[in-house]
Amino acid sequence: MNSFSLIFIPLLIIFIIIYSFVKKNNAYNSFLKGTKEGLNLFSEVFPSVLGMLLCVTLLSACGLIEDIKLLLSKILPGLVEFIEVIPMVLFRPISGSASIAVLDQICSGGPDSFACKMASTIQGSTDTTIYVLSLYFTTVGVSKWKHALKVGLLADVIGIGVGILLSLMFLK
Repeated sequence: MNSFSLIFIPLLIIFIIIYSFVKKNNAYNSFLKGTKEGLNLFSEVFPSVLGMLLCVTLLSACGLIEDIKLLLSKILPGLVEFIEVIPMVLFRPISGSASIAVLDQICSGGPDSFACKMASTIQGSTDTTIYVLSLYFTTVGVSKWKHALKVGLLADVIGIGVGILLSLMFLK
């Protein structure tokens, strides 16, 4: 696989140069134009991504998640597997990278554990709703997205519930 990319990428670049020469397009000017458009998109999207990452980092660092897990373990002592998945349930609608980090932490105890299987099922059954809404709606200029947020979070709740149900039915 690695040797394929070592050959494919230079061949792709050579093909693009030859294609632009045959079509009599200025490849360098097209590249600069695309770069400028990419930078403009980055400047529009970056503040919402930065704000989302800041919120996730603060929520994770303040210890609130651990306090919730501790409280739930005292209230529901027989449901240890579910309590391990609580951070995944909280972070999944917010950030994909945070939920992947939580999934990695859950699966570090063993990939065949029930909690790892359940967290993986939840990961595949849901989406990063708040991240997607803030990123894509900001990019296209949509400012009224409360209904989309409600529907997206409802879909996440259903996905989490179905993920837990399927885990209990088929993986335990």
